[in-house]
Amino acid sequence: MAKEKKAIIETIPRSMRDAETHYCAGCGHGIVHRLVCEVVDELGIRDKTIAVAPVGCAVLAYDYWDFDVTEAAHGRTPAVATGIKRVRPNNIVFTYQGDGDLAAIGTAEIIHAANRGENITVIFVNNGVYGMTGGQMAPTTLAGQKTATTLSGRNLRREGYPIKILEMLAVLPGVKYLERVSVHSAQDVLRAKRAIKKSFKTQVDNKGFSMIEVLSMCPTYWGLTPIQSVDRIKGEMSNYYPIGVVKSY
Repeated sequence: MAKEKKAIIETIPRSMRDAETHYCAGCGHGIVHRLVCEVVDELGIRDKTIAVAPVGCAVLAYDYWDFDVTEAAHGRTPAVATGIKRVRPNNIVFTYQGDGDLAAIGTAEIIHAANRGENITVIFVNNGVYGMTGGQMAPTTLAGQKTATTLSGRNLRREGYPIKILEMLAVLPGVKYLERVSVHSAQDVLRAKRAIKKSFKTQVDNKGFSMIEVLSMCPTYWGLTPIQSVDRIKGEMSNYYPIGVVKSY
């Protein structure tokens, strides 16, 4: 058992703590957490990286990342990151946000941080629901999707259309790099890592604002098994939110 434990620890990125996860089975957050840590290690920026954690499922990100992490009020993550980056321009600052945090209460903050061309990185995890508070409809919930507040499915006439954040931000001149990825397959996980790495590199090279949107599974509040959730991203979610580069310098 001791040898097995040692082998497991040796496979953990240096930037990731050896901690038991609190996420539901099949959730994509843990995958994205690890990808961020691998990228931070490979770029050699661990000692100067500062993350800003959100309110939502990822609020305990600081339990998993072994670098500096602070916390922001719900939706204010880009504002906090802006302040940190401006007073500590040599640090690498990134936010980690869900769809409720970024696309609902934080809409103003993300739009204006992007419009100013703040030299920060944003990791945006889109699972289409409010996961922390009971599975209510989020701005990114798909048409017809059943949630705790849309029991018969999202009605476009009543609740409006799901928001495509990347496409909205793409028109802003301060935005330098936007890409949408997923973590529903091994191939997509590798693609997500490359995108996250380029996003951090954008900041390292002082290019300006960048964001990676990650389509992620939420079996618990989708009412699906983990395997069914993977299939849903492949067959439904990625049809509305196309995977690929939206804007690049």
